[in-house]
Amino acid sequence: MGAQDGPSAIVSAEFEVFGQVQGVYFTKYCRDLCVQLGIGGWVKNSKTGTIVGKMQGERSKVEQMVEWLSRTGSPGSKIDHCDFGNWEYLARQDFRGFSIRF
Repeated sequence: MGAQDGPSAIVSAEFEVFGQVQGVYFTKYCRDLCVQLGIGGWVKNSKTGTIVGKMQGERSKVEQMVEWLSRTGSPGSKIDHCDFGNWEYLARQDFRGFSIRF
């Protein structure tokens, strides 16, 4: 098992969260949690009522966010499901910090 496959491997993924996820501070909670976990990337409200974003960080931390984005979300949100795509391993994070885009 190479370093690339371990829990500290740097991975990148894009996500889209479906459900009642706008107007419930979802992006703020998402950013705060990613900052706590040391995950880089961005998140924003889409025009179609979903939340979209990209996250990069240690695989174990990104997996915690996958769980949060799929099941927990912000207080008041109702998540139907979350799609993840463009998974890749990185030599290092491209993003420094995590931002909310508009």
